[in-house]
Amino acid sequence: MTYLLECKDLTHHYKDPLHHQAGIFDVSLTLKKGQRLGLVGESGSGKSTIAKILSRLLDLQEGSIQFLGQSLATYADLEFYKRVQYISQQPQEAFHPKRNLRASLEEVCQNFKICQTKKEMEEKIDQLLERVGLHPELAQQFPHQLSGGECQRMAIARALLVQPDLLICDEITSALDVTVQEGVMDLLQEIQNSSQTSFLFISHDIALVSQFCDEIMVLKDGKIQEKGVMSDVLRNPQSDYTKMLMKPYLEEGREP
Repeated sequence: MTYLLECKDLTHHYKDPLHHQAGIFDVSLTLKKGQRLGLVGESGSGKSTIAKILSRLLDLQEGSIQFLGQSLATYADLEFYKRVQYISQQPQEAFHPKRNLRASLEEVCQNFKICQTKKEMEEKIDQLLERVGLHPELAQQFPHQLSGGECQRMAIARALLVQPDLLICDEITSALDVTVQEGVMDLLQEIQNSSQTSFLFISHDIALVSQFCDEIMVLKDGKIQEKGVMSDVLRNPQSDYTKMLMKPYLEEGREP
């Protein structure tokens, strides 16, 4: 089987002694087309390190990564970012602070040659903004003028412009209140239902991951503690660490 994504023995050491993350050690994972894999663990467990390596924001030190059966290193940047998009918990970082949001979205269309004409580009952007629940006029604003939820939806729209095979979502709801968080999760579910987009969904919240993902990988101190089908892991966790992550939800009388 050719996986969409196949990682073997990923290891990354942080050389800066002031860096508080442990790095990652011998992490292997696979992701099929249309699959939703959740990475769960506390802060500093290595989740974001994996996300940034897979997004080419950190260099691969040890191990191998294949995307559609081809080494990640062989992809030119433009080709890679048309297939893989990264969304962080700080969506403002996806946009130029001194440009309005429409200009930033138009730049994506131009760089990836998504549209043939200016009119086609404007219509595509407007349709996509409406799809993510934003009024097109909001795109005339600057990043700092939007609420956290609006900016996160705008970042999702930006990622969807290129119709990627894989969306890497790194704690994208952690800074949002519960109501806004639910809206963003509903949007991700709609995206998954209407396409074969794969997701690497990263969160410290195992209950949130359980609502969206079909498989789970639990990390602690950069090492895999447990991985498998979501329902199996939740029903019968093997790792003490997984049980610890689940404990707050079980004590409230609800399954994560």
